[in-house]
Amino acid sequence: MQGNYNGYPVFKGLQRPLEFMGIRGRFLSYAAGAIGMSFIGFIVFSILIGKLAGFIAMIVLAIAGLITIYVKQRSGLHAKRHDRGIFVYQGLYNH
Repeated sequence: MQGNYNGYPVFKGLQRPLEFMGIRGRFLSYAAGAIGMSFIGFIVFSILIGKLAGFIAMIVLAIAGLITIYVKQRSGLHAKRHDRGIFVYQGLYNH
């Protein structure tokens, strides 16, 4: 959406939530990290054991990372931890 403010174009940002291949918002950076870690796992396992083991490790790490992302994403994009109980903060206003 583009507006106009004193002759200057003003862009209001995305009108829909950011999504790529079913992965939404902040989980896109997690997916990039999971894929990056799978490539690092491929390199490490291919050096230590062999190329087939590296390929298997890459597939397993990528699938595990993406499954973890999809499970966390189901709880909500802005899911936060909710502590239960009464918390007393002492000494906040000592002068």
